[in-house]
Amino acid sequence: MKIWVDADACPVVIKEILFRAAERTHTQTILVANHAMRIPPSKYISRVQVSSGFDVADDEIVKRIEANDLVITGDIPLASEVIDNGGQALNPRGELYTTENIRSLLNVRDFMDTMRSSGVEMNGGPPPLSQSDRQNFANNLDRILAQNK
Repeated sequence: MKIWVDADACPVVIKEILFRAAERTHTQTILVANHAMRIPPSKYISRVQVSSGFDVADDEIVKRIEANDLVITGDIPLASEVIDNGGQALNPRGELYTTENIRSLLNVRDFMDTMRSSGVEMNGGPPPLSQSDRQNFANNLDRILAQNK
């Protein structure tokens, strides 16, 4: 199993949790982004820089994942493609995307997009990551890594 990170929007604190987990469990972790980023020196952590553009990083992740790989992303359409290809997807708040919940999450996302495009004012975005979000992410990541060893 490898961990793929949709790194353009991944919070720094989540990347730090992933870096520690990669070292601790000797799991290959690859960050995919359209900009250069610093990663710690490690034989388990690498990065792939893609060109700028809509969904370029997402497409690269989908192209490279294998069954049972884990993708860290808050992008619901990417998570759906990962699941369809036999992978697992976990968002930075620790929510595991599954075959049971991905369709309803896509429907809500599409509904919100429709509302925004029709001119309905949507205030704010998601709240900042809380300590419980971080803990939930770390716990679910550890559980997934333990299951795949």
